[in-house]
Amino acid sequence: MFSSTPYIAFPGNARDVLEYYREVFGGTLDLMTYEGMPDMGFTPPPGAVAHAQLHGGLVTLAGGDDLGEDSRPLSGSAYSLLVMPGTVEEAKALIERLTTDGGTLGMPFEQAPWGDHYGQVTDRFGVLWQVNVSGA
Repeated sequence: MFSSTPYIAFPGNARDVLEYYREVFGGTLDLMTYEGMPDMGFTPPPGAVAHAQLHGGLVTLAGGDDLGEDSRPLSGSAYSLLVMPGTVEEAKALIERLTTDGGTLGMPFEQAPWGDHYGQVTDRFGVLWQVNVSGA
């Protein structure tokens, strides 16, 4: 079976971000650090995440720490994650949680011209979430 999972290279805070997402979306977080791995040709900081995957909850995401010299905080609209809660109430609760925890509302959650309810929020880690409830 073919599947696709977003992978985000976080700027050194992958553990914090993915543990937070586990609290918000549920599921299981499988996390592997560089400790005990063979020599990678560079010295990662202690606790750096080589790979992690959040699965079995409301979202499936993968990621790790971006250890490159040009690593910078996440921002902008080059990518976003679209979530589609089952009800308007679930969507409002998610947006409330993300904004209460330090995120910013980018587009109010309301009925869109195409008939769905839609809004955008950037969480405290710089990840842009598009929230859409179909035909609500």
